[in-house]
Amino acid sequence: MGLKIGGQVEKVNGKELSYNEFVERYLVKNQPVVLTGLMDGWRACKDWVSEDGHPNLRFFSTHFGNSRVQVADCGVREFTDQKRIEMSVSEFIDHWFDIYSKECNSTSAHKCDGKPLLYLKDWHFVKEYPQYLAYTTPLIFYDDWLNLYLDKFEHRCDELFLVHGLLFTADVFRSYSWSANVCGKKQWYFLSPTQCHLVFDRNMKYSVYNIFEDVSEAKFPGFKEAIWLQCTQEQNEIIFVPSGWYHQVCNLEDTISINHNWFNAYNLSWVWDLLLRDYNEAKEYIEDIKDICDDFEGLCQRNLAANTGMNFCDFFIFIMRFSFANLVQLYLLVRDCGTSIWSSSQRARHIASNLESAQKIALKMKTIGLTGNHGISIGFRKTLEDSTFLELCTVFGRTYQIVHEQCVLSFDVKEGLVDDLTDLDFIETPDSHVCTPEDLVSLIDYALTKLCGITLGEKLAEIG
Repeated sequence: MGLKIGGQVEKVNGKELSYNEFVERYLVKNQPVVLTGLMDGWRACKDWVSEDGHPNLRFFSTHFGNSRVQVADCGVREFTDQKRIEMSVSEFIDHWFDIYSKECNSTSAHKCDGKPLLYLKDWHFVKEYPQYLAYTTPLIFYDDWLNLYLDKFEHRCDELFLVHGLLFTADVFRSYSWSANVCGKKQWYFLSPTQCHLVFDRNMKYSVYNIFEDVSEAKFPGFKEAIWLQCTQEQNEIIFVPSGWYHQVCNLEDTISINHNWFNAYNLSWVWDLLLRDYNEAKEYIEDIKDICDDFEGLCQRNLAANTGMNFCDFFIFIMRFSFANLVQLYLLVRDCGTSIWSSSQRARHIASNLESAQKIALKMKTIGLTGNHGISIGFRKTLEDSTFLELCTVFGRTYQIVHEQCVLSFDVKEGLVDDLTDLDFIETPDSHVCTPEDLVSLIDYALTKLCGITLGEKLAEIG
């Protein structure tokens, strides 16, 4: 069944794209784009690529060969994913050389003379080799709440892929992702979120596994109506994958790519919508034991965390911490630059937009009944005394300095922040203690009133 191609993904010179232009054209509009010119000087582009342009596999085997990695067999399906095998990087490289050491008499998309084509994926390379600076994150991707948070509280979502195969998927958490081609060439096919229902079955439970196989019209009646965007990603190009866009990638050559999943205030609603959908599915799956379960809601939340990676409480705590971090940055801006920042500082507008997004998510969480019964109780003052949170604030502030290059912060948020905020009584009052989504909405408005004499909604209306 042929695909209906509706157009090409836009390709632009990333060097000529400012952060604010990227936000308005691609983040806010949730549109994919291929970016050139952003990989100059990357160590990976030198070490990992041979003179003939192919992957320098010997380099990986020599320097990283003992690492244990997950490898996918592109030809074997397990449930909705490919079969996973654990092996060392050296074993994976040996398999690769074994396939290419002789001419294949029979070749398919997944096998060569009966030997599987393997796909090394989800290798958290930076976590394992933090001293090896393979790349520099492009400026337009700096505002990365997910990896900043996981750096301080969990682990990063950076991944290295050495691949032959193809995969049809949407990104974890319905996050954004960026994928940099260190070498090789890929063909991408994208399906807009407004059309993603067309690749699911009648019950919206299962999606098409491979868009190039014979897709059953009886099982997936809408598939033939889907309209796709496509593009070819060349070496040294980065592709931005927006939230909720299903995509399939066909590797036209042996390929090495560096990939990041990330989210920030612009796509928090996508993350929440996924959590809510997965929660409803988890709840429906065990509905028959509800009457005999002592803590049915707790079981649903545990299953949600196991299946999706976080539950409602995890996400709410994440939103709270970043709301606090944004309030800290706003306080420092007002202190150093005065209330005129609203007219002169793009960073201040960015922070206000972040807080508005946090409030919107909190209000959505309120509608599903997240209350203090979940055991959440976080005070602003106690958070400010947490050294890990202060480290997050420091990196967060530097990130926004780099992105916007406005008024430079002179305050070290690692020391004395509580004392510096004593003149603002909102860190001491009951209003600064958050147990529910309503509390968070109220705290943000209360803090904005103390800082600027105006609520967030009024300030956003004022600055347009």
